[in-house]
Amino acid sequence: MLFDKSAILTVQNHVITRNPRISVTHDKHRTWFLHIKEVQEDDKGKYMCQINTATAKTQYGYLHVVVPPNIEDYQTSSDAIVREGANVSLTCKATGSPKPNISWKRDDGSKISINKTYSVPEWRGDTLEITRISRLDMGVYLCIASNGVPPTVSKQIKVSVDFPPMLWIPHQLVGAPLGYTVTLECHTEAHPTSLNYWTREDGVMIHESKKYKATSTPEKPPYKTHMTLTIHELQEEDYGSYKCVAKNPRGETDGTIRLYKSTPPSTSPSPSTTEIPKKDWELMAEMNNSVYGNPSSLTIHNEKNVKAGNKFQSNLNEIGKSEQKSSDLDRKRNYRTPDSDSAGSIATTGLLLMIALIAMSVIR
Repeated sequence: MLFDKSAILTVQNHVITRNPRISVTHDKHRTWFLHIKEVQEDDKGKYMCQINTATAKTQYGYLHVVVPPNIEDYQTSSDAIVREGANVSLTCKATGSPKPNISWKRDDGSKISINKTYSVPEWRGDTLEITRISRLDMGVYLCIASNGVPPTVSKQIKVSVDFPPMLWIPHQLVGAPLGYTVTLECHTEAHPTSLNYWTREDGVMIHESKKYKATSTPEKPPYKTHMTLTIHELQEEDYGSYKCVAKNPRGETDGTIRLYKSTPPSTSPSPSTTEIPKKDWELMAEMNNSVYGNPSSLTIHNEKNVKAGNKFQSNLNEIGKSEQKSSDLDRKRNYRTPDSDSAGSIATTGLLLMIALIAMSVIR
Protein backbone atom coordinates (compact mmCIF):
# COMPACT_ATOMS: atom_id res chain seq x y z
CA MET A 1 0.00 0.00 0.00
CA LEU A 2 0.96 3.65 -0.51
CA PHE A 3 1.22 4.57 3.14
CA ASP A 4 1.02 8.36 2.76
CA LYS A 5 -2.30 8.08 0.95
CA SER A 6 -3.60 4.99 2.77
CA ALA A 7 -4.25 3.40 -0.62
CA ILE A 8 -4.16 -0.41 -0.93
CA LEU A 9 -2.44 -1.37 -4.17
CA THR A 10 -2.23 -5.19 -4.16
CA VAL A 11 -3.39 -8.17 -2.09
CA GLN A 12 -1.45 -11.38 -2.60
CA ASN A 13 -0.97 -11.55 -6.36
CA HIS A 14 -4.08 -9.43 -7.15
CA VAL A 15 -3.85 -5.73 -8.11
CA ILE A 16 -6.54 -3.79 -6.26
CA THR A 17 -5.83 -0.28 -7.55
CA ARG A 18 -7.08 0.74 -10.95
CA ASN A 19 -3.69 2.13 -11.90
CA PRO A 20 -2.59 0.14 -14.99
CA ARG A 21 1.06 1.01 -14.37
CA ILE A 22 1.21 -1.09 -11.20
CA SER A 23 1.78 -4.88 -11.04
CA VAL A 24 2.97 -7.47 -8.51
CA THR A 25 5.11 -10.63 -8.76
CA HIS A 26 6.62 -13.16 -6.31
CA ASP A 27 9.37 -15.74 -6.13
CA LYS A 28 7.97 -19.03 -4.70
CA HIS A 29 5.89 -17.04 -2.24
CA ARG A 30 9.02 -15.88 -0.38
CA THR A 31 9.95 -12.60 -2.13
CA TRP A 32 7.32 -10.21 -3.40
CA PHE A 33 7.91 -7.31 -5.84
CA LEU A 34 5.80 -4.23 -6.54
CA HIS A 35 6.38 -2.87 -10.07
CA ILE A 36 5.57 0.71 -11.15
CA LYS A 37 5.95 1.51 -14.84
CA GLU A 38 6.49 5.00 -16.26
CA VAL A 39 7.08 6.55 -12.85
CA GLN A 40 5.41 9.90 -12.31
CA GLU A 41 5.91 12.57 -9.69
CA ASP A 42 2.69 11.50 -7.93
CA ASP A 43 4.18 8.06 -7.33
CA LYS A 44 6.70 9.38 -4.81
CA GLY A 45 6.17 8.64 -1.14
CA LYS A 46 6.31 5.97 1.59
CA TYR A 47 5.30 2.41 0.62
CA MET A 48 4.44 -0.40 3.07
CA CYS A 49 4.60 -4.15 2.57
CA GLN A 50 2.58 -6.12 5.19
CA ILE A 51 2.28 -9.83 6.03
CA ASN A 52 -1.00 -10.68 7.77
CA THR A 53 0.23 -13.27 10.25
CA ALA A 54 -1.11 -13.59 13.83
CA THR A 55 1.04 -10.61 14.54
CA ALA A 56 1.28 -8.50 11.39
CA LYS A 57 4.75 -7.80 10.09
CA THR A 58 5.49 -4.68 8.02
CA GLN A 59 8.38 -3.25 6.04
CA TYR A 60 8.69 0.29 4.67
CA GLY A 61 10.39 1.81 1.66
CA TYR A 62 10.51 5.35 0.30
CA LEU A 63 10.35 6.21 -3.38
CA HIS A 64 12.04 9.45 -4.43
CA VAL A 65 11.00 10.72 -7.86
CA VAL A 66 13.33 13.32 -9.40
CA VAL A 67 11.92 15.59 -12.10
CA PRO A 68 13.96 17.83 -14.44
CA PRO A 69 13.19 21.54 -14.11
CA ASN A 70 10.47 23.08 -16.23
CA ILE A 71 9.86 26.82 -16.58
CA GLU A 72 6.21 27.76 -16.29
CA ASP A 73 5.52 30.27 -19.08
CA TYR A 74 2.31 31.59 -17.60
CA GLN A 75 4.11 32.54 -14.37
CA THR A 76 7.22 33.91 -16.09
CA SER A 77 7.70 37.41 -17.52
CA SER A 78 7.50 37.85 -21.27
CA ASP A 79 9.42 40.35 -23.44
CA ALA A 80 9.27 43.84 -21.96
CA ILE A 81 9.40 47.38 -23.43
CA VAL A 82 10.11 50.16 -20.92
CA ARG A 83 11.05 53.84 -20.95
CA GLU A 84 14.60 54.76 -20.09
CA GLY A 85 14.89 55.63 -16.39
CA ALA A 86 11.99 53.39 -15.29
CA ASN A 87 12.21 50.46 -12.87
CA VAL A 88 11.91 46.90 -14.24
CA SER A 89 10.90 43.67 -12.48
CA LEU A 90 11.31 40.29 -14.19
CA THR A 91 9.89 37.05 -12.72
CA CYS A 92 10.74 33.43 -13.51
CA LYS A 93 8.94 30.36 -12.07
CA ALA A 94 9.93 26.73 -12.54
CA THR A 95 8.75 23.32 -11.34
CA GLY A 96 10.74 20.17 -10.74
CA SER A 97 11.91 17.80 -8.06
CA PRO A 98 13.92 18.78 -6.14
CA LYS A 99 12.74 22.39 -6.38
CA PRO A 100 14.80 24.18 -9.03
CA ASN A 101 17.11 27.11 -8.33
CA ILE A 102 16.64 30.20 -10.53
CA SER A 103 19.51 32.37 -11.79
CA TRP A 104 19.71 35.27 -14.28
CA LYS A 105 22.39 36.14 -16.82
CA ARG A 106 22.68 38.42 -19.82
CA ASP A 107 22.83 36.67 -23.17
CA ASP A 108 25.82 38.76 -24.34
CA GLY A 109 27.84 37.94 -21.21
CA SER A 110 27.92 41.51 -19.84
CA LYS A 111 27.10 42.33 -16.23
CA ILE A 112 23.58 42.94 -14.92
CA SER A 113 23.19 46.50 -13.57
CA ILE A 114 20.93 46.16 -10.54
CA ASN A 115 21.24 49.91 -10.01
CA LYS A 116 23.61 52.73 -10.93
CA THR A 117 26.28 51.57 -8.48
CA TYR A 118 25.86 47.80 -8.29
CA SER A 119 26.47 45.30 -11.11
CA VAL A 120 26.79 41.52 -10.97
CA PRO A 121 27.67 38.86 -13.57
CA GLU A 122 24.81 36.66 -12.28
CA TRP A 123 21.71 37.22 -10.14
CA ARG A 124 20.05 34.45 -8.11
CA GLY A 125 16.38 34.37 -7.24
CA ASP A 126 12.95 34.11 -8.82
CA THR A 127 12.74 37.89 -9.36
CA LEU A 128 15.20 40.27 -11.02
CA GLU A 129 14.66 43.97 -10.30
CA ILE A 130 16.55 46.73 -12.14
CA THR A 131 16.36 50.30 -10.85
CA ARG A 132 16.39 53.22 -13.30
CA ILE A 133 17.15 51.14 -16.36
CA SER A 134 19.26 52.70 -19.14
CA ARG A 135 19.83 51.97 -22.81
CA LEU A 136 23.01 50.11 -21.83
CA ASP A 137 20.81 47.56 -20.02
CA MET A 138 18.89 46.79 -23.20
CA GLY A 139 19.21 43.20 -24.43
CA VAL A 140 18.26 39.57 -23.84
CA TYR A 141 18.15 38.20 -20.28
CA LEU A 142 18.28 34.47 -19.55
CA CYS A 143 16.19 32.88 -16.80
CA ILE A 144 18.01 29.61 -15.94
CA ALA A 145 16.43 26.80 -13.87
CA SER A 146 18.46 23.87 -12.51
CA ASN A 147 18.04 21.26 -9.75
CA GLY A 148 20.80 18.77 -10.46
CA VAL A 149 18.59 16.65 -12.71
CA PRO A 150 19.47 17.12 -16.36
CA PRO A 151 18.68 18.93 -18.46
CA THR A 152 19.01 22.50 -17.17
CA VAL A 153 16.46 24.74 -18.92
CA SER A 154 16.37 28.45 -19.70
CA LYS A 155 14.10 31.06 -21.20
CA GLN A 156 15.02 34.25 -23.05
CA ILE A 157 13.37 37.50 -22.03
CA LYS A 158 14.08 40.48 -24.28
CA VAL A 159 14.12 43.87 -22.60
CA SER A 160 13.80 46.90 -24.90
CA VAL A 161 14.49 50.40 -23.59
CA ASP A 162 12.79 53.24 -25.47
CA PHE A 163 14.29 56.74 -25.60
CA PRO A 164 14.08 59.75 -27.94
CA PRO A 165 16.75 60.24 -30.64
CA MET A 166 20.12 61.74 -29.78
CA LEU A 167 22.93 62.61 -32.18
CA TRP A 168 26.49 63.91 -32.28
CA ILE A 169 28.43 65.37 -35.20
CA PRO A 170 32.19 64.72 -35.57
CA HIS A 171 32.78 67.79 -37.80
CA GLN A 172 30.33 70.71 -37.69
CA LEU A 173 32.41 72.85 -40.06
CA VAL A 174 33.59 71.18 -43.29
CA GLY A 175 35.57 72.82 -46.11
CA ALA A 176 35.96 71.57 -49.69
CA PRO A 177 37.02 73.21 -53.02
CA LEU A 178 34.82 73.64 -56.07
CA GLY A 179 34.43 70.49 -58.16
CA TYR A 180 35.39 68.17 -55.34
CA THR A 181 33.32 65.42 -53.65
CA VAL A 182 32.67 65.74 -49.91
CA THR A 183 30.99 63.50 -47.30
CA LEU A 184 29.13 64.81 -44.24
CA GLU A 185 28.41 62.49 -41.29
CA CYS A 186 26.26 62.22 -38.16
CA HIS A 187 25.95 59.55 -35.45
CA THR A 188 22.50 58.88 -33.95
CA GLU A 189 21.12 56.85 -31.04
CA ALA A 190 17.42 56.00 -30.82
CA HIS A 191 14.96 53.26 -29.85
CA PRO A 192 12.73 52.38 -31.54
CA THR A 193 14.92 52.81 -34.62
CA SER A 194 14.61 56.35 -35.89
CA LEU A 195 13.72 57.65 -39.33
CA ASN A 196 16.90 59.39 -40.54
CA TYR A 197 17.18 61.92 -43.39
CA TRP A 198 19.04 65.07 -44.53
CA THR A 199 17.75 68.55 -45.37
CA ARG A 200 19.14 71.87 -46.60
CA GLU A 201 18.87 75.00 -44.49
CA ASP A 202 15.46 75.72 -46.01
CA GLY A 203 14.12 72.45 -44.52
CA VAL A 204 13.60 70.67 -47.86
CA MET A 205 14.45 66.96 -47.65
CA ILE A 206 17.37 65.80 -49.79
CA HIS A 207 16.55 62.87 -52.09
CA GLU A 208 18.91 60.37 -53.67
CA SER A 209 20.29 61.57 -57.04
CA LYS A 210 23.49 61.85 -59.04
CA LYS A 211 24.37 64.82 -56.87
CA TYR A 212 23.52 63.31 -53.46
CA LYS A 213 23.98 59.88 -51.89
CA ALA A 214 22.68 59.29 -48.34
CA THR A 215 23.36 56.18 -46.22
CA SER A 216 22.28 54.95 -42.76
CA THR A 217 24.46 52.12 -41.42
CA PRO A 218 23.48 50.25 -38.20
CA GLU A 219 26.23 49.96 -35.61
CA LYS A 220 26.71 48.14 -32.30
CA PRO A 221 24.79 48.36 -30.02
CA PRO A 222 21.90 48.16 -32.52
CA TYR A 223 20.32 51.42 -31.34
CA LYS A 224 23.26 53.32 -32.92
CA THR A 225 23.28 54.47 -36.56
CA HIS A 226 25.95 56.15 -38.71
CA MET A 227 24.48 58.65 -41.21
CA THR A 228 26.43 59.99 -44.20
CA LEU A 229 25.63 62.39 -47.03
CA THR A 230 27.98 62.44 -50.04
CA ILE A 231 27.83 65.49 -52.36
CA HIS A 232 29.45 65.09 -55.80
CA GLU A 233 31.11 67.82 -57.91
CA LEU A 234 30.58 70.78 -55.60
CA GLN A 235 29.16 73.96 -57.12
CA GLU A 236 28.66 77.42 -55.63
CA GLU A 237 25.04 76.68 -54.73
CA ASP A 238 26.06 73.57 -52.79
CA TYR A 239 27.78 75.55 -50.05
CA GLY A 240 25.80 76.39 -46.94
CA SER A 241 24.12 74.54 -44.07
CA TYR A 242 22.95 70.92 -44.01
CA LYS A 243 20.89 69.20 -41.32
CA CYS A 244 20.81 65.55 -40.28
CA VAL A 245 17.41 64.70 -38.76
CA ALA A 246 16.34 61.69 -36.63
CA LYS A 247 12.71 60.93 -35.64
CA ASN A 248 11.03 58.14 -33.69
CA PRO A 249 7.77 57.83 -31.66
CA ARG A 250 9.58 59.14 -28.57
CA GLY A 251 10.84 62.39 -30.10
CA GLU A 252 12.90 64.19 -32.75
CA THR A 253 16.30 65.87 -32.99
CA ASP A 254 18.58 67.39 -35.62
CA GLY A 255 22.10 68.75 -36.04
CA THR A 256 23.62 71.32 -38.42
CA ILE A 257 26.81 71.04 -40.50
CA ARG A 258 28.22 74.10 -42.27
CA LEU A 259 29.89 73.43 -45.65
CA TYR A 260 32.20 76.21 -46.90
CA LYS A 261 34.42 76.71 -49.95
CA SER A 262 38.10 76.11 -49.37
CA THR A 263 41.21 76.58 -51.49
CA PRO A 264 42.36 73.57 -53.52
CA PRO A 265 45.54 71.98 -52.13
CA SER A 266 48.74 73.18 -53.80
CA THR A 267 50.49 70.66 -56.02
CA SER A 268 54.24 71.33 -55.82
CA PRO A 269 56.43 69.23 -58.18
CA SER A 270 58.24 66.43 -56.45
CA PRO A 271 62.07 66.59 -56.41
CA SER A 272 63.71 64.81 -59.31
CA THR A 273 65.38 61.53 -58.56
CA THR A 274 68.73 60.64 -60.06
CA GLU A 275 70.00 57.11 -60.16
CA ILE A 276 73.77 56.75 -59.81
CA PRO A 277 75.27 53.78 -61.68
CA LYS A 278 77.60 51.58 -59.72
CA LYS A 279 80.42 52.33 -62.21
CA ASP A 280 80.49 55.98 -61.10
CA TRP A 281 81.13 55.27 -57.41
CA GLU A 282 84.92 55.36 -57.84
CA LEU A 283 84.75 58.62 -59.82
CA MET A 284 82.57 60.21 -57.15
CA ALA A 285 84.99 59.10 -54.47
CA GLU A 286 87.85 60.82 -56.28
CA MET A 287 85.82 64.01 -56.74
CA ASN A 288 84.87 64.13 -53.07
CA ASN A 289 88.43 63.35 -51.97
CA SER A 290 89.69 66.34 -53.94
CA VAL A 291 87.29 68.78 -52.26
CA TYR A 292 87.74 70.04 -48.69
CA GLY A 293 84.46 70.83 -47.06
CA ASN A 294 81.45 68.85 -46.07
CA PRO A 295 81.23 65.74 -48.27
CA SER A 296 77.84 64.97 -46.71
CA SER A 297 76.25 67.39 -49.21
CA LEU A 298 76.01 64.44 -51.61
CA THR A 299 72.38 63.16 -51.73
CA ILE A 300 71.62 59.58 -52.81
CA HIS A 301 68.13 59.00 -54.27
CA ASN A 302 68.54 55.53 -55.74
CA GLU A 303 66.59 53.19 -53.40
CA LYS A 304 68.58 50.15 -54.54
CA ASN A 305 71.84 51.81 -53.45
CA VAL A 306 70.68 53.42 -50.20
CA LYS A 307 72.64 51.08 -47.97
CA ALA A 308 75.74 51.28 -50.16
CA GLY A 309 75.34 55.06 -50.37
CA ASN A 310 75.19 55.40 -46.59
CA LYS A 311 78.37 53.33 -46.20
CA PHE A 312 80.07 55.29 -48.99
CA GLN A 313 78.98 58.57 -47.41
CA SER A 314 80.48 57.67 -44.04
CA ASN A 315 83.77 56.74 -45.81
CA LEU A 316 83.81 60.15 -47.53
CA ASN A 317 83.31 61.87 -44.19
CA GLU A 318 86.22 59.97 -42.66
CA ILE A 319 88.47 60.71 -45.67
CA GLY A 320 87.56 64.43 -45.51
CA LYS A 321 88.35 64.60 -41.78
CA SER A 322 91.71 62.83 -42.14
CA GLU A 323 92.81 65.03 -45.06
CA GLN A 324 91.77 68.15 -43.22
CA LYS A 325 93.92 67.08 -40.26
CA SER A 326 96.86 66.45 -42.64
CA SER A 327 96.54 69.91 -44.22
CA ASP A 328 96.42 71.52 -40.76
CA LEU A 329 99.67 69.79 -39.81
CA ASP A 330 101.36 70.88 -43.05
CA ARG A 331 100.34 74.47 -42.49
CA LYS A 332 101.71 74.37 -38.96
CA ARG A 333 105.03 72.97 -40.20
CA ASN A 334 105.42 75.56 -43.01
CA TYR A 335 104.40 78.53 -40.86
CA ARG A 336 107.37 80.80 -39.90
CA THR A 337 107.24 83.30 -37.06
CA PRO A 338 108.47 86.93 -37.42
CA ASP A 339 111.16 86.29 -34.82
CA SER A 340 113.14 84.01 -37.18
CA ASP A 341 113.22 84.72 -40.91
CA SER A 342 111.48 88.14 -40.96
CA ALA A 343 113.51 89.61 -38.11
CA GLY A 344 116.75 88.45 -39.70
CA SER A 345 116.01 90.06 -43.05
CA ILE A 346 115.10 93.40 -41.41
CA ALA A 347 118.37 93.50 -39.45
CA THR A 348 120.47 92.82 -42.59
CA THR A 349 118.77 95.59 -44.50
CA GLY A 350 119.37 98.13 -41.70
CA LEU A 351 123.10 97.26 -41.53
CA LEU A 352 123.54 97.80 -45.29
CA LEU A 353 121.88 101.22 -45.03
CA MET A 354 124.22 102.31 -42.25
CA ILE A 355 127.32 101.26 -44.29
CA ALA A 356 126.07 103.23 -47.29
CA LEU A 357 125.57 106.38 -45.20
CA ILE A 358 129.11 106.16 -43.70
CA ALA A 359 130.64 105.72 -47.15
CA MET A 360 128.89 108.82 -48.47
CA SER A 361 130.05 110.95 -45.54
CA VAL A 362 133.70 109.90 -46.05
CA ILE A 363 133.56 110.78 -49.74
CA ARG A 364 132.26 114.24 -48.94
